[in-house]
Amino acid sequence: MSPSLSTDGVPGTATGVQKTPAKLPGYQHPLDPLTPEEIVAVSLGLRKYVAEKTDIKAVRFITSSLLPPPKKSVLAFLGIPLATGKEPEHTQTIVRKAEVDFVDAVIGNAYNSVLALKEGNWEVETLDKLPEGVQPQISVEELLLCEDIIRADERVQKLAKEVGKSAEFFVNPCDVSDCIIHCIGVEPHQLCADGWAIGYDDRFPVTQRVQQALLFARLGRHENLYAHPMDFIPVVDSITKKVIHIDFPPRHTKPSSSSSMYSPTGLDLDLSSSKTTPPTLSEDAFSASNRERIPPPLENGDFLPDLMKENAEKTGKPFKLRDDIKPLHIVQPEGVSFKMNGHELEWQKWKMHISFHHREGLVLSTITYNDDGVIRPIIIGCLCLKWLYLMLHRNTHIRGSSPSTRSGEYGMGTMANELALGCDCLGQIHYLPGAFVKHDGTAFVIKNVICIHEEDAGLLWKHTDFRVGGRSQAVRSRRLVVQMICTLANYEYMFNYSFYQDGNINLDIGLSGILQVYAEDKNTPASSPFATTLAPGVSAQYHQHLFSVRVDPMIDGLSNTVTETDVIPLPNAPTGSPLNHAGNAFITKTQSISKQSEGARDYDLQLDRRWAITNPTRKHPYSGKAAGYTIMGKGAVTPLLARDDSWVAKRAAFAKKALWVVRDKEGPKGSRVWPAGKYVPQTRDSPPDSVVNWAKGDDNLDGEDILLFITMGTFT
Repeated sequence: MSPSLSTDGVPGTATGVQKTPAKLPGYQHPLDPLTPEEIVAVSLGLRKYVAEKTDIKAVRFITSSLLPPPKKSVLAFLGIPLATGKEPEHTQTIVRKAEVDFVDAVIGNAYNSVLALKEGNWEVETLDKLPEGVQPQISVEELLLCEDIIRADERVQKLAKEVGKSAEFFVNPCDVSDCIIHCIGVEPHQLCADGWAIGYDDRFPVTQRVQQALLFARLGRHENLYAHPMDFIPVVDSITKKVIHIDFPPRHTKPSSSSSMYSPTGLDLDLSSSKTTPPTLSEDAFSASNRERIPPPLENGDFLPDLMKENAEKTGKPFKLRDDIKPLHIVQPEGVSFKMNGHELEWQKWKMHISFHHREGLVLSTITYNDDGVIRPIIIGCLCLKWLYLMLHRNTHIRGSSPSTRSGEYGMGTMANELALGCDCLGQIHYLPGAFVKHDGTAFVIKNVICIHEEDAGLLWKHTDFRVGGRSQAVRSRRLVVQMICTLANYEYMFNYSFYQDGNINLDIGLSGILQVYAEDKNTPASSPFATTLAPGVSAQYHQHLFSVRVDPMIDGLSNTVTETDVIPLPNAPTGSPLNHAGNAFITKTQSISKQSEGARDYDLQLDRRWAITNPTRKHPYSGKAAGYTIMGKGAVTPLLARDDSWVAKRAAFAKKALWVVRDKEGPKGSRVWPAGKYVPQTRDSPPDSVVNWAKGDDNLDGEDILLFITMGTFT
């Protein structure tokens, strides 16, 4: 039976069912993502090759995406010259290629393959077995599988029931339904598991494809499961579909004596176990935690209005939705000001390509600006969020301080929402779809995954002549917004790229959803330095969100330079001196980042440090300075708080620096793309193909084809 396109089993994102047409559609732009039909055809081509020429037992598709052609070929195809004002290069033939990661569903070995479209058929060009311990990203279906595995495990069932039985001793009086839950324990169908990558854990062989299951009890079909965290964490093998271990994280407690293990740090608390090191697999994990079982809190934490109203009626508490705000209508009776041609957009003087990728989700590329008839390239490669890193302290919940490298381990695209008019997007909207591969080679289809619309952006410019009879001029600002939202378990991430009429580009990243939580017992101090209490028995650990934005610039051409500018007091000019009589003189000091060994840069708030991407061959007619774009990210600069030799810093060394500048080098499988490596799950160090290793050496960065990785984030 041939694969078909379906949306069955897609968790809250898929819409519609598509059938494979007799003839595959051609692409309009060389960076257009694989269509759902192409994903199916690629799967067929790979399956045929595997069946005929390998001993691989069963293919479990993990990813399938476009392998971008060389950037100079893309530029020639689009008629964009290598430098502003020059003639475009001769158009070259572009062979459309796809890259696939898959695992042997029987043995667990992982593979990478490149296929090329030749005369209407996808043919395998390369098929490589990944090195031992290298794992492709965790698929949506594996995350869902994690929940099925733990619900079927007898040990998990027993532990869930036991902790439920003890709950009656620790909770407040409740209604009849809650009392029944106390007495019978948590049933398998009430268990919910958020599958998390194992991160760094040397207790498990690198060859196992494992996840940890953060457990919660869901006491009603749509109620907020995060209000009821469980006190143990199963670890599952995605290949054998078995629970291979169960962890019982210790808990912080009130110090019993002055010998608290935290006393050297000045923290007034202790840990139920003797150390933060997780127990070995041969030890009894519960005994090692040295604590009692902690029942799931039973207080409701619902966010759906109908459930909130229902709970209020049960308890007799007043409930009313806000009704004191008048309607706000956004209308464009003459339609939108932008034009779409497939995945290519034109608005005002901007032109760009917009696409969807299973890993980073929303991807922008070939961005140009029409400067009074002169097409000026700005960004050629993808402007996109390449990596998101959620760093958790080894509090008392996440086993072994496992960090979650969310983009590389799960994919932001595979977790993207289907956007809804009037809620996620407001106004006159144009949507783009997205698709990614399922285990069986068919395609997940997300109908409205990218939202494009215009917004009023306040004042663009204003000036008033204050003199009597003077005139004033004000200009309203319009911006174009390209948006994507994704849900990763408890968190929502909102990504808005905004383009302005004055040539500015802005990226806003919003965090929403629900904090990651754990169950806290009655002996935990009320004010932990590692977490905040959200509700009785429910705490949320402090953590960081760190993002890396990849920029492949082409400011007026491929010959670009990054400069670093500091604002400093006038040197060697004390107050009262001839050059600084009042003592308030300051200047800017600018230097080029000219060698790759200098490409890792720190931010300095005291110097108001800033970076600019410039083209040294293109000068401003009056200032004489090189044309360029300044990186304005001061409000999002957040240093990595983990120690340099920590597990976190080893796996995500990119987060140690605010900016990385490296040479771009293209190979058979594309450009330098992933700041912490292409394959992230279960890594234990920075792989060779990561930015920390690209930055080694003395390659010239002055006037070259360069890449920037900008680190930003927040502490929560």
